[in-house]
Amino acid sequence: MAAIKSTNTTAERRLRSALHARGVRYRLGQVVITHDRKVRPDIVFKMARLAVFVDGCFWHGCQEHCRRPGSNSDYWAAKIDRNSKRDHVIDAALEADGWTVMRFWEHQDPSDAALVVEQFLRSLRRPAFQHRPVTEQRTIGISVVGKHASIN
Repeated sequence: MAAIKSTNTTAERRLRSALHARGVRYRLGQVVITHDRKVRPDIVFKMARLAVFVDGCFWHGCQEHCRRPGSNSDYWAAKIDRNSKRDHVIDAALEADGWTVMRFWEHQDPSDAALVVEQFLRSLRRPAFQHRPVTEQRTIGISVVGKHASIN
């Protein structure tokens, strides 16, 4: 497991690329200090107080794509359960400190996720991104299951 990357994953890079293409600028590697813990979201918008996480389907227990290993199944079930519980604790800590948390699964389309983030930032009317004409005007449906945004 030492070879497993925890940052700069392919899914994160694709989302960052989609955000950048839309003119949205962000911070990486930023530590957010809450009342009881330090949190390092994948993408941070400090002025908008928005923390974005891109969760791997296996590591965070995606209901659609998480295939539990057959060997050492007790260990993996407990590990994935701990990851999920930690996600809920982190979300609660950030939200208690006034942050908005968005979580996307690695299998979700990065351009749709980028659109959700951009629409949220525009709704705040804060300078979290450089203004430029929007080349694509569309609204997508978002449903939230647990803490993960589902794009319809």
